[in-house]
Amino acid sequence: MDRDAEAARNEGAGEATGAAAEDVVARVLRQWQQVSPGLDTAPMAVIGRLNRCAALLQQAADAPLAREGLARAEFDILGTLRRTGGELTPGQIARETFASGAAVTKRVRVLEERGLLARRPDERDRRVAHLSLTDAGRELIDRLVPQQLAYEQDLLTGLGRERQEELAGTLARLLVHLEGRLGGLQL
Repeated sequence: MDRDAEAARNEGAGEATGAAAEDVVARVLRQWQQVSPGLDTAPMAVIGRLNRCAALLQQAADAPLAREGLARAEFDILGTLRRTGGELTPGQIARETFASGAAVTKRVRVLEERGLLARRPDERDRRVAHLSLTDAGRELIDRLVPQQLAYEQDLLTGLGRERQEELAGTLARLLVHLEGRLGGLQL
């Protein structure tokens, strides 16, 4: 593919998504094409945009939680305990939330100090703890989830429902693919 066609394809990616203005990644792709015209930047067009969206969403998605003094990772632990409906060990929470055991231990300690979750030692192995939501933790997560979902929906309103469903399907296929190739990696 010639240089102009490649640049048009990469720049057109923003137009295909309905974006009115050029995104940061389009500029990066154009710069790479100027430096190295034969370089296939198609992977960068996808992964670069995913990374940029993830960074922006991470900043934005935490805003409602911050009002409650919660980090996203703490919210994820409370949500995991609520959606699974019972007790979980820290190891199970780590697997459910894609966090390290040490990170879960630290977050659990904070949530326990705030009275949002309770720890019960295992009857057979005192080294194992079973974690569950307290009434205050259940009340908080039940109140926050609808607020958080409404906030996240507001972030996506420019896409419309059909585009959101299309994007969710595409990302689901990518996630299944990546989990198949990289699923054994600890994040």
